[in-house]
Amino acid sequence: MKMSTRSRYGIRLMFELALHYGKGPIILKDIARDEEISEKYLSHLVIPLKGVGLIQGSRGAHGGYTLARHPSGITCREIVEILEGDLNVVECTKRPGVCRRSSFCVSRSIWAALKTRITETLEGFTLEDLVAMHKQKRESLVYSI
Repeated sequence: MKMSTRSRYGIRLMFELALHYGKGPIILKDIARDEEISEKYLSHLVIPLKGVGLIQGSRGAHGGYTLARHPSGITCREIVEILEGDLNVVECTKRPGVCRRSSFCVSRSIWAALKTRITETLEGFTLEDLVAMHKQKRESLVYSI
């Protein structure tokens, strides 16, 4: 199982907005450069994120995008669900009626547990956490002689 580029790049887009939180809008061109992602691809990701109110856009000479909420209030689960949809890895865990074996299928339990763990893991990371991890990683790269 792989997460699509929508989720992977969406997290990176939101991370960049979190890095600049409180410093004013940032344009997609700068995010694209910093994250090495196509600006055109990012423009497709901002639409659903803006639609649910996670980001705000402003036009004009000083326009760009900002987070609509504090980074501590946005989880990776929210971002992934917006960009990927439901986190169920198989349909029967969401809708048992699609399979006549749902009531006695042991593998369904595995898929349900996997969905729970994926959800818990993504819920356990906020954008603020990602910014803190980034700062910690940058500090550990600084060497002194």
